[in-house]
Amino acid sequence: MSVFKIHHITKYQYDRPIAESINEVRIFPYQCNEQELLQHDIIITNHPSVHVYKDYWGNKAGTFNILEPHGELIVESKLVVRTVYDTNILENSKAGYDVLISDIKDNLQLIELIKPDAIKEQDQITKIVDTFFDMHASIKDIVEGCSTYIFNNFTYTKGITTVETTIDEILDHKQGVCQDFAHLLLQILRTMEIPCRYVSGYVCPNKSGMRGEGATHAWVEAWFPDAGWMGIDPTNNAWVGNHHVKLAVGRNFEDCSVVKGTFKGVALQDLYVFVSVGYEDGHIFEETTHVKMEKQMSDQKLADIQIAVAMAQQQ
Repeated sequence: MSVFKIHHITKYQYDRPIAESINEVRIFPYQCNEQELLQHDIIITNHPSVHVYKDYWGNKAGTFNILEPHGELIVESKLVVRTVYDTNILENSKAGYDVLISDIKDNLQLIELIKPDAIKEQDQITKIVDTFFDMHASIKDIVEGCSTYIFNNFTYTKGITTVETTIDEILDHKQGVCQDFAHLLLQILRTMEIPCRYVSGYVCPNKSGMRGEGATHAWVEAWFPDAGWMGIDPTNNAWVGNHHVKLAVGRNFEDCSVVKGTFKGVALQDLYVFVSVGYEDGHIFEETTHVKMEKQMSDQKLADIQIAVAMAQQQ
């Protein structure tokens, strides 16, 4: 059991006023048995009303708009959360494919989460799958083996990839960050028809030196027939536990973007992302990332801002 104080700021600065900024946020802690929300405050520029709802994947999401001209947009989240993962559930999981097939049969969402993406280098994925696929092995052992493969054969390197990097490109240069490794693991597990989903959140391992510490993070949850959704972090080759705080889940990153939106106007923008994690012993880890958008934007599409946010937050 651990308690974390997480301060997360997403800040856009524009070189001229923009208007009619319409945005969607998924910065609320995911509601589940493994974490308990103690306090959460969200502060947004001009204090707009936020319409809160649950999306298709069960995430708590919010939408808001700022109609008047403004030169910056700040979305600030102050979160206090307690993680209460029960490791016995994972340790006691022994179910295999025979039970998994029964679970998937009439569950439309699980069926959706076993479909791999169409990629050029699927043959490479198939070779990886051939190494780990065993009808008689437990789902736990298979998932763990695939995570270990990624950890041992792919190098954690910042700045090599962006949110637009494809699985084919990851397979080619064998480098990336947490988002890349999560997408690769999803492709491998889905090729074996193991339901799995992308998870966004934070990794908060006090002074343990885990990759992604103190920043937004990504990992994978796989469906275990006798345990439900179990998380594994291929970036650190570790099962998810009290050092992980979950924000959102989905088929891939696009379903979990922390902030995305559009505005009316022509402007250059700077993007800053600040994340601070405070621990019970008083230790604080913080990181600021700056991404400067060079091109001029007019009536942006949702994906444009989503890409910019991800480049800053996937580290």
